[in-house]
Amino acid sequence: MNLTINILLSLTAFFFLSDSDSNNKSLMAIHNKAITIDTHCDTPMKFVNNGFDIGIEHEAPSSRVDIPRMEKGGLDAIFFAVFTGQRPRTDENYAKAYSLAHEMIDSTEVALKRYSSKAELAVNAEDAEVISNKGKRAIYLGMENGFPLNKDIKRVGEFYDRGIRYITLSHSSNNDICDSSTDKKGPDHNGVSEFGQEVIKEMNRLGMLIDVSHVSDKAFYDVIEQSKVPVFASHSSVRAICNHPRNMNDDMIKALAKNGGVIQICILGAYIEEEDTTSINYLKLEELRRKYNDYNFKNEQERKNAWAEWRQINKDFPAELPTIAQAVDHIDHVVDLVGVDYVGIGSDFDGGGGLADCRDVSDFPLITKELLNRGYSHEEIYKIWGGNFLRVFRSVEEFARR
Repeated sequence: MNLTINILLSLTAFFFLSDSDSNNKSLMAIHNKAITIDTHCDTPMKFVNNGFDIGIEHEAPSSRVDIPRMEKGGLDAIFFAVFTGQRPRTDENYAKAYSLAHEMIDSTEVALKRYSSKAELAVNAEDAEVISNKGKRAIYLGMENGFPLNKDIKRVGEFYDRGIRYITLSHSSNNDICDSSTDKKGPDHNGVSEFGQEVIKEMNRLGMLIDVSHVSDKAFYDVIEQSKVPVFASHSSVRAICNHPRNMNDDMIKALAKNGGVIQICILGAYIEEEDTTSINYLKLEELRRKYNDYNFKNEQERKNAWAEWRQINKDFPAELPTIAQAVDHIDHVVDLVGVDYVGIGSDFDGGGGLADCRDVSDFPLITKELLNRGYSHEEIYKIWGGNFLRVFRSVEEFARR
């Protein structure tokens, strides 16, 4: 009797595991058919802070992006953000931001040269598929915060020539281009400045994507009115679900869709669900922010110290993160509001992004699984993972060519 039971249990386990393996293969076949693009991560900060090696596999939460995990997660392309925090607009701080931006680009180029058999720098919309077909990962460059431009319109072209393919016009504070969605002082320009209008025209002329994540609501509508091409939000979510000024309200999402643009849902916890302001993680990070004057660093060493402390806090007192299902609720909302052609994914990995069940880029197939479970067709999933963004990218390039 016991022998019979053991045989039955063994057969049940065999068929269960075989079925599970078959399901995983089916999921990866669907996922890998898409041109998958993550439009925002902050990995270049790691190059300049601690000499990060992108060619070896690391562990979350200290790192969320590297080439081995991109391969595991079937991620074809990603935008590395050349990020500079907003400081007071002084000659010294302009020079520091400009130097840091070039340092991040240089360090990315060095990393890609070291692992040229695994990844390549991408500069055109078509490169995502071309490089993927070589069995490599496509690495694009974006600039998060236009602060390094320093009111010099020629620098837009300079950074374009270095491979930058989008500029997130502002960050957490107002700059010379436009007002930020989170500047506690309120607006400086009541939207986009006169210099910002020049920047928009020049980006249109060059074929550089305009990123409206982080900008104020008024600045968003100014950009929509002034740009001759579709714009996008590289890492923003839905305000109707999570009431955060960094997220977009329904009217903004409708305006973005009418413009032909796309909102790339950001999987940073505070943008997916409202934060627990009583948690130890939240209180410690607020204490850190105050310690470093809203991250307006006095020098390079202070910046490195702050990021090291930030990582340690998240290691010692991890936040309770929302789930993939909650993130896909944001995708559902956009689809219900304006259709499936206007939504994508921008993780903000290595800059705060991460979910309880999506800790790094190797977990991206789980997002595809959730979309399938909700009834999205394969074609709709391909649009969400890269097709919608590439449509916008191509529109921007075509306008510049004309």
